[in-house]
Amino acid sequence: MKRWIALAFLLTLLIFVIITAFNDQKEEKAEENTPVNASPEREGMIAPNAPDGLEVGEKAPDFTLETLSGETIHLSDFRGKKVFLNYWATWCPPCREEMPEMQRFQEAYKDEVVILAVNGTGTEKKEEDVKQFVEEEGYTFPILMDKDLEINHSYQILTIPTTYFIGTDGVIQAEKVIGPMTYQIMEEKKDALN
Repeated sequence: MKRWIALAFLLTLLIFVIITAFNDQKEEKAEENTPVNASPEREGMIAPNAPDGLEVGEKAPDFTLETLSGETIHLSDFRGKKVFLNYWATWCPPCREEMPEMQRFQEAYKDEVVILAVNGTGTEKKEEDVKQFVEEEGYTFPILMDKDLEINHSYQILTIPTTYFIGTDGVIQAEKVIGPMTYQIMEEKKDALN
C-alpha cells in the first residue's frame, strides 16, 4: 500500500514538473515574439479613450511656472531656442535614471538647448522632496514646479518621464519620448530641431 501511495506521489510530482516546464516554454516564446521597442501605448495597454498627447507640428502650449528657487518662468521666454520639455517626479525610477544623462547633456549643449525639467509636484508627497533630490544630485538645469498639474493636463501626459521637443519657433518639431532618454537620443533630438 505504501508503494502505491509513493508511486502516486511521484506521478503527481512528475505531472507538475511537466506542466511547469511547458508553461515556462510558452512564456519564453511569448517574450521572444515581443518587439524590443514594445510599449504599453503600442500594445494597447492604455485605455482606448486616452489622449495621444500633443503631436509634431502643434504649437507648444505656453505656461507660467515657478522654479525651485521661486523664479517665474514662461515657456515663451525661450522662443528662439531649442527646448526639451521633460516631465518627471522624484518617485519615478525611470525619471531618476535619465536625470544624470540630462545633466551631462546640459553641460555639453547648454548654449544650443534649454532643458526644462517640469516636476509633477502635485503628485509628490512633499515639495521639499524635490528640492532635496535636486540638491543632492547636483542638477543645474531649471526645475519647474507643476503644483496644480497644469502641464500634465495641457500636454496630456499619461506616463512619466515624457519629453517634448520644441523648436525655435515654439512648435513641437520631433516625436516625444515616453520613458527615460539616453544621451544619444538627446543628441538625435537636438539635431532634429531647428
